[in-house]
Amino acid sequence: MLELQHVSFAATDGDANKEILDDVSLTVSERFVAITGPNGSGKSTLAKLIAGIIRPTQGKILLDGEDITDLSVTERARKGISYAFQQPVRFKGLTVKDLVSLAAGRKITVSEACNYLSEVGLCARDYIDREVNASLSGGELKRIEIATVLARGTALSVFDEPEAGIDLWSFQNLISVFEKMHERTKGSILIISHQERILNIADKIIVIANGKVTKVGSKEEVLPNLLAGRICPALQN
Repeated sequence: MLELQHVSFAATDGDANKEILDDVSLTVSERFVAITGPNGSGKSTLAKLIAGIIRPTQGKILLDGEDITDLSVTERARKGISYAFQQPVRFKGLTVKDLVSLAAGRKITVSEACNYLSEVGLCARDYIDREVNASLSGGELKRIEIATVLARGTALSVFDEPEAGIDLWSFQNLISVFEKMHERTKGSILIISHQERILNIADKIIVIANGKVTKVGSKEEVLPNLLAGRICPALQN
């Protein structure tokens, strides 16, 4: 279980500090948890805090009861946290197969790599030996990154707007990948998104606005009011 206790984060803005997240407390133990809210509400910042890319100004982050607040990205990855960027990183000189092998933590076979790529809707033979560089589109990179998270198979997987750039790949396929991922890991999948079709699969929805948690509940409790604009009028669908 992931737990955030009174977490705040302030970024330097000139000579002042700008509060991005303010006293956020939440838990993630369910199968699918969605964090949503308007643009600029602090969702991506929260994902980076969980992954260890940035550190909170105040508060604690616990994983299965262990304080991981001061652990690095690498250390958190070893503890079982995967993170998929909103804008995937490019790696010149590294092939797709090498990247998937690195994610898996071992040298995988071509057949294994092809299986992961096929699961995210890519024709494996067209990608297995390609470099993860500027020759790949944003959508291709996004799907390859999702394949690497599949290969890692960690207890907690964090996706920052995984739907971005997959217009040629159906939402249903993306949701199917998440379901298969859970079947394998029996862990939690945390998704940052404002897309109704993704929110609709969530076991729990957490709404953030202006850096604060404004609502937490089941899909049945939160989604109708969210879509009607009664919880977060600024949410963009």
